Amino acid sequence: MKLYHAAASPFVRKVMVLLHETGNLDRVEIVNTVLTPVAPAANLTGKNPLSKIPALERASGATLYDSRVITAYLDDLFDAGLYPTGSRRWETLTLEATADGIMDAGVSMIYDIRLRPEDKQWPDWGEAQWSKIVRTVGALDAQWMSHLSGPLDMGQIAIGCALGYLDFRHDARGWRDHAPALAEWFAAFGERPSMQATRPA
Repeated sequence: MKLYHAAASPFVRKVMVLLHETGNLDRVEIVNTVLTPVAPAANLTGKNPLSKIPALERASGATLYDSRVITAYLDDLFDAGLYPTGSRRWETLTLEATADGIMDAGVSMIYDIRLRPEDKQWPDWGEAQWSKIVRTVGALDAQWMSHLSGPLDMGQIAIGCALGYLDFRHDARGWRDHAPALAEWFAAFGERPSMQATRPA
């Protein structure tokens, strides 16, 4: 299998953390991929017409894309149990979707600054995205700490990667001011070897 990869992507990081946590990193070839929404990667478009990462090329069958599709596939392939059964499964899936929403908002803010000409940038857009993030980390802090403190699952991994991205790209905005319990959880979760090994730089 080949994983189309960029170290700064929090969506790619979710997949990498799963590979580290399950001890299966050596089963995937990492293909470094440079792209933006306005500059697709030539080595990827034939496999993922959206030219988005992560994408997982398999020996047979369609190339998989969207991080949630890839993590679910790898979890099943490795029998990892990161998507629990029963009622907790729906919480895990909701947490992963919540994390992806944080990532979407955070990445969108960066694209607005880095890809648009200065006269086309829209500060209100960035502030609206940050408001989504503030509301969401506050909700996690108020409603989800018992789940986050439970057995490791893909929801926790996704939230960890989302918060790591906020530190990487938006640290000066201080998400911790809105979510002290979540910040304490992340301080411990971020020390996991899988998180340390995949930290963007």
